[in-house]
Amino acid sequence: MLRKNSEKIILSFDSDEAGLNAKIRALDILQEMGCDIRVLQMEGAKDPDEYIIKYGNARFKNLVDNALSVIEFKVKVLQQNLNLESVNDKIKFLNEIAKLIAKIDNTMEREVYIEKISKQYDTSKEAIYAEVNKIIYSNRKDEKILEKSKPVISHKKQETKEIPRFVTKRENTIISILLMGDINIFNIIEQNIKIEDIKNEINQKIVKKLYEELEKGNSNINNIIDMLDEEEQNHITEIMADDYEIEDVEKAMDDIIQSYEKDKLNNRKFQILELLEENLEASRKKELEKELSDIIIRLAKIK
Repeated sequence: MLRKNSEKIILSFDSDEAGLNAKIRALDILQEMGCDIRVLQMEGAKDPDEYIIKYGNARFKNLVDNALSVIEFKVKVLQQNLNLESVNDKIKFLNEIAKLIAKIDNTMEREVYIEKISKQYDTSKEAIYAEVNKIIYSNRKDEKILEKSKPVISHKKQETKEIPRFVTKRENTIISILLMGDINIFNIIEQNIKIEDIKNEINQKIVKKLYEELEKGNSNINNIIDMLDEEEQNHITEIMADDYEIEDVEKAMDDIIQSYEKDKLNNRKFQILELLEENLEASRKKELEKELSDIIIRLAKIK
């Protein structure tokens, strides 16, 4: 049943009504036409007219005021078909919700739904945000592939020093964590990983911009990405399309920080070993040997 109410289109659904999928498709079509859709589910009546006759205008108005948005309605339908006490079903449920949110163009509206669902289903806001962003940028990547009509010849200067794959993956993982927009996690990363620690040139540019904006308290990742140039945006799209298998963000962050610490200690160890081969004063040699011993102990403590 469809009824217009103060610039909104109110649709009523009987929970036992057949053809629910067809009606959901109808909602999508109406939304694409620019309609502001609300869904109300009535109990004890087949349509609004019968509901008003049985329960009165005031109760029907309350029903309308509390009508669901299309997203909320779709979430409710999803929930009905899954057992959220089951881990697998809950993961499936949240993944489907992420797909729904990723279709929302309005950034603020997307934020509101992520916040609400995070609280309602006791799930990390950052985890939902990361999955939504992954879907968004994966879709953008697919769109760019379709848009390509001919190959573009690039004359970009190639980097002279080859960067190991594990370093590139580590840097991409750092960016994917920063793109979650968690200020607390950013503060820990910034304290331990400096911009100059990032070896890949384009990664360094992206991290620099993310640091600058997150330092200001700007955690609106979509706005930050809009500030980047096309090459940087394309690179982020590729990063977000990959799966870094981050189950625990804090543990992943600790592992990365430890890997940087290990690299720095090893670099310093080799520097000292080279210095010890030179003719040094006894006091200087003793000082370096003490530092080398400390480094070896610290390396042994790093898992």
